[in-house]
Amino acid sequence: METAHDVLRRARAIGVVGLDSRVNRPAYEIASYLKEHGYRIIPIHRGRHPADEILGERAYESLRDVPGHVDLVDVFVRSDQTDPVIDDAIAIGADCVWLQVGITNDAGLARASKAGLATIQDHCAMVEHKAMAAGADG
Repeated sequence: METAHDVLRRARAIGVVGLDSRVNRPAYEIASYLKEHGYRIIPIHRGRHPADEILGERAYESLRDVPGHVDLVDVFVRSDQTDPVIDDAIAIGADCVWLQVGITNDAGLARASKAGLATIQDHCAMVEHKAMAAGADG
């Protein structure tokens, strides 16, 4: 079973679902941090705060619209809205679905796992990256 640190070590392109241009939101803070640490951030945003570009990167309405491979799908939408995101991650052949702190979907992640994706839920990618950088296992 892969750990959060294994996933972060391997990932290069991260699709951040629920990322918008509001700088005071957790998705923005975490995506900014990950970008500063060398990850390619791909904003995936649909909803009330549309933007063509977020964090200097082109924003997409859906994971299915992203050209090229998405290694990690980092999810910042409510638990009850994650099923379509998980289905999109499976459809595009992402390597991992990561549900951020407070977000869970056991059945959806079971589908993703069965399809061969690594799965993580209720964990913060930024916290895990900081722990990894400090040399902690996880």
